[in-house]
Amino acid sequence: MKVLGIETSCDECSVAVVENGKTIHSNVIATQLSIHRPYNGVVPEIASRTHTEWIWPVVDRALSEADISKEGIDGVAVTNRPGLVGSLLVGLSFAKAYAYTLKKPLIAIDHIRAHLYAAHLEYDIEYPYIGLIVSGGHTIICRVDDFDTIAVLGTTIDDACGEAFDKVAKHYGFGYPGGLAIDRLARGGDSGAFKFPDPSLHKGEHAYDVSYSGLKTAVINQLGQFKNKPGDDRPEDIAASFEKAAIDLLMRRVKKALSDEGISRLVAGGGVAANSYFRKLAGDLRKTDVYFPSLTLCTDNGAMVAGLGYHYLKRDITSERTVNAFSRVEGFKKKYP
Repeated sequence: MKVLGIETSCDECSVAVVENGKTIHSNVIATQLSIHRPYNGVVPEIASRTHTEWIWPVVDRALSEADISKEGIDGVAVTNRPGLVGSLLVGLSFAKAYAYTLKKPLIAIDHIRAHLYAAHLEYDIEYPYIGLIVSGGHTIICRVDDFDTIAVLGTTIDDACGEAFDKVAKHYGFGYPGGLAIDRLARGGDSGAFKFPDPSLHKGEHAYDVSYSGLKTAVINQLGQFKNKPGDDRPEDIAASFEKAAIDLLMRRVKKALSDEGISRLVAGGGVAANSYFRKLAGDLRKTDVYFPSLTLCTDNGAMVAGLGYHYLKRDITSERTVNAFSRVEGFKKKYP
């Protein structure tokens, strides 16, 4: 079965054609980076309006690159949550009309589940595993027993990991997107130049949760307290020290989850999963099979939506035309309240 996948949850307008949940025939990603760069962040109104201009030609290009007619697809999968509601509605409205016109099934897809599925496009991964989603909007550690059976172990109690990267980069003018800019700068820096504080959460209540608000604030406002020579602050050292603190915090929780759940597989997804230091630490985990999507599949993309959509379609789980868009994560249970 060939599924058309549409992803417009934020500023990427992406459409893909994937066969049987595995074979990517096309994966077109139209990025709005240059449009939002002057603002050092995504402007929701601009993002949604740009999607309305791009969605049709991106769909046509995806079909063309896959060498398939619109009648040749077996279903239309589209992200409907979570994300920027205006952006989501553009993709969802288009998908509804497209599926209705072609008399094809419509499958509404959760963005988080799609990111977890991204690595499955390139690897044969057994269940269960510990899933980790790290992006500008989400930081979630979960146990995954099936593509649709997911229990959240921990999450951020304030800022997402990628959000902290973006805000630190914006404050210092490192560049946009912030995560990529910090990753590049950090490679030439001393990660021990600054000793940033490690957030302390109540033990037992937040065993797998993380917090980035305090760390972000320390990096932005309190640098002089952590170095012998305040004012002698190399951007590379700031980037490297912050990156180390942020990723080390996350990896401690991941190691605990792997150990406590008795699982030896880790699957990562989301924009921060492209971070080189994070990939190195995760890759060095002992007695653990670690799966990362390729860099293209770490970003928001239609292939992960189409790939996951196939499994819903295979089980005859489809969506009504009345399905709506939602800005927040829904439908996940938390294993440890």
